[in-house]
Amino acid sequence: MAQQHKQEPEVPYLTRTQVLVAMGVTAILLWIIAKVWLQLGNISLMSWRWHERELLWGVLLGLCITLLSGIAYRLWLPYRRSADYYLEMVLKPLAMPDLIWLGLLPGLSEELLFRGVMLPAFGYDHVAVIFSSLCFGILHLSDTQQWPYVIWASVVGLFLGYGALLSGNLLVPIVAHIMTNLISSYLWKIWQS
Repeated sequence: MAQQHKQEPEVPYLTRTQVLVAMGVTAILLWIIAKVWLQLGNISLMSWRWHERELLWGVLLGLCITLLSGIAYRLWLPYRRSADYYLEMVLKPLAMPDLIWLGLLPGLSEELLFRGVMLPAFGYDHVAVIFSSLCFGILHLSDTQQWPYVIWASVVGLFLGYGALLSGNLLVPIVAHIMTNLISSYLWKIWQS
């Protein structure tokens, strides 16, 4: 009797242009959804102010998330497999300078929608943070076997959501998200080479 082996999903090979266009289109779509929601929902965007203290909090939160992501990557094998699959698909075709776009586009557009609009829309409370974090996690579902990555993205969403809620400033999760994407993607690229 022949042994049947469960085959891992094949990573779709995307070109650099396809990844960059997908990031740009996703950012524009999230921005449009946020703007329409703000208009139709009759809510106000979470405030954001340029303040050194919040900027520092965002940097520290981003470093903490990056550190925790590294620990999860090393200790949680299903997450490592899931993250490698996702990052192989998204990061492998990108050149190092492209990582700036990977930091800025999702960092700005995702935070605008998930923290800037969803938190005020759902009440600036724990339920709003949890709901927006789950939605944020689901956005990162690229394949039916990617649940560990979705779970971790939801946890990251909790950190970003509470960063926004506790500071009252959308700048905190924006900076944290940009920092996390930049550092994590840079380290992954270095380790893969």
